[in-house]
Amino acid sequence: MSLPQASDGTTAKSEIDKVDEAVFIQWILDLRNMDTRETALLELSKKRESLPDLSIWLWYSYGTMASLIQEVISIYPAIMPATLTAIQSNRVCNALALMQCVASHPQTRKPFLDAKIPLYLYPFLHTTKNTRPFEYLRLTSLGVIGALVKNDEEEVIKFLLSTEIIPLSLRIMEQGSELSKTVATFILQKILTDDTGLAYVCQTYERFSHVAMILGKMVINLAKEPSPRLLKHVVRCYSRLSDNNRALQALVQCLPDQLKDDTFKNLLEDDRSIKTYWKALMRNLHLPCDL
Repeated sequence: MSLPQASDGTTAKSEIDKVDEAVFIQWILDLRNMDTRETALLELSKKRESLPDLSIWLWYSYGTMASLIQEVISIYPAIMPATLTAIQSNRVCNALALMQCVASHPQTRKPFLDAKIPLYLYPFLHTTKNTRPFEYLRLTSLGVIGALVKNDEEEVIKFLLSTEIIPLSLRIMEQGSELSKTVATFILQKILTDDTGLAYVCQTYERFSHVAMILGKMVINLAKEPSPRLLKHVVRCYSRLSDNNRALQALVQCLPDQLKDDTFKNLLEDDRSIKTYWKALMRNLHLPCDL
């Protein structure tokens, strides 16, 4: 097996940081073997940050992506009934971490999407059990979707809109852990950033009202348990919704009072980016934006 070429056309050998070439190649080969796959998943997931073109090696090495998909599918029976163990969760999450690499890279993102591989992760997003193994599984799956939307590509948004990602994200935004809520809200924010995504959400009252209801609940909870990172994504969602005329008219009536008064004054003063989007929202609503 020879190393695939890196994104700049050179051999990938020079990009291997602190990993012997022969060992790295062996890990890739070991993904195809059930007896050695667990160790290979662990080692590759740990080293993924130091291997910029790992995604290329994963995608173009024969049988590798099939092995990762096999890992994902193999865990389905542990979801219902809910028997997932920490060991099972850690193993499949290592496979998901490698999928996230593929979803992140500009050269492998499109074929990853064309193969509709994200759909294999949706059963994990459907789960509602709050034990650590399930939460870790949901969070890592969200990370793959988050990697897809990060670069604001219209093709990605159109694909996601053809799936159930919005209702799944909204449920996690309502019921998940703080970290899962943050990633799910980030995904919604990225969908709304795209004109097609914004038009989709605001196309019917039912879609908009569902989004507005969940965002409103999150604002109420954030007033009790502040989280600057989560608040930033929530405010950005509201700000983007206010760019749509129909949504803007509805927000005049349903925007939570906590975003109109000084409930989040300290958080807004401490984070300039949150304040910028909050001010844009207030201006669109013709409300005072001086704290």
